[in-house]
Amino acid sequence: MQLVVTLLFGLVIPIIAYGLVFPSAVRVNSVAQFTIAFAGSATIAAVILLTRMIRYPGVSHAGTILPAFGSAYGIVLAALLFLRTPYSNTILILCFSGSVAVQYAIAALSKQSMNPMHYVVPGGRASAISNLRGCKSQIWSSPDIPLPKGTLIVADLHFDHADAWERRLAEAALDGVPIFHYKQVLEAQTGRVQIDHLSENVLGALIPSSSYHGVKRAVDLIGVLVALPLFAPLLLVAAIAIKLDSRGPVFFQQERVGFRTRRFKVLKFRTMRPSPEPGDDNSRDVGAAMTLGGDERITRVGRWMRRTRIDELPQIWNIFRGDMSWIGPRPEALSLSEWYANEIPFYAYRHIVRPGISGWAQVNQGHVTDLEDVHTKLQYDFFYVKHFSYWIDIIIAVRTIAVVFNGFGAK
Repeated sequence: MQLVVTLLFGLVIPIIAYGLVFPSAVRVNSVAQFTIAFAGSATIAAVILLTRMIRYPGVSHAGTILPAFGSAYGIVLAALLFLRTPYSNTILILCFSGSVAVQYAIAALSKQSMNPMHYVVPGGRASAISNLRGCKSQIWSSPDIPLPKGTLIVADLHFDHADAWERRLAEAALDGVPIFHYKQVLEAQTGRVQIDHLSENVLGALIPSSSYHGVKRAVDLIGVLVALPLFAPLLLVAAIAIKLDSRGPVFFQQERVGFRTRRFKVLKFRTMRPSPEPGDDNSRDVGAAMTLGGDERITRVGRWMRRTRIDELPQIWNIFRGDMSWIGPRPEALSLSEWYANEIPFYAYRHIVRPGISGWAQVNQGHVTDLEDVHTKLQYDFFYVKHFSYWIDIIIAVRTIAVVFNGFGAK
């Protein structure tokens, strides 16, 4: 429906209006007709991309419109330039502007119905829904109380409810009222997956799609070949700035745990002053491996590089070697990984996919240091593993661009 509305009001009606004002420009001009066909393809691709992206928690409909349509129309424009095919700038801009305007109107109208009331059945752990910010919820105190239209029911479906509640839930299901397990709502609202027992298998298949692993690896290598020439001047400038700012090597290497718990040495630009004791860069001490807010070891250039994430760029070498990917859970230092594994059950499961320069936890949570935050980060990592696909990788890539500009989560 959203696609039909966008094509009708974003392309068809504006083009008809344009044709009435300039009849020969659309009806006779083959260049204009060719441009309309390409613009229509870009709009269809953008709407499909947008509708898939906004299904994920924390993804704003309005905030995703320009990246989705900009990417689709950018690819079309690049194709037209590459093919050296004549096209109409006026029609391309008209279609882009019309489609984007329609999507903003749809986002504004749909915002009112995106957060229905959640009626929580008492018992078990369903009360956790009440602590979610931005989620309208209310305890359903008695099964005899009727429910307003347009509401949802949330319950701990693993809890042994009283017979009266069981009958009422069955009646509600027959009436077509949506009933969700509380963990489903937590995942949809927070973008995190909670696992109490691995045998629950809430992740679906415990081994993510092997076919996408291969596709993702191919995309990683193509990305390296494209990014290396583009970033080469920036890498050179960064290296010179590090040498001028403080003594020590340009690069920092540290042993980390990667894909299927294999160890590798991550390569980054050095952002801290070298430790007076040799070998501390690879220290197995947990405290030394952590970077705290306002850490005095961070250099002036290093602080700026951390904020813009430029210090991560040398990891292109790790991607080329197959140790990492562009997108995935961040690889932890060996000492931290061993500590987390001892403290948090199922921690090692995050290594089922290749670690990445940016990930779902990084764009949602940022840098973490204490154990409680690491537990939350692990839930973000599980969400990524559960939804392991090119859709979530695209979302992370788009949101990473925003993180680079606003410095979210930097330490």
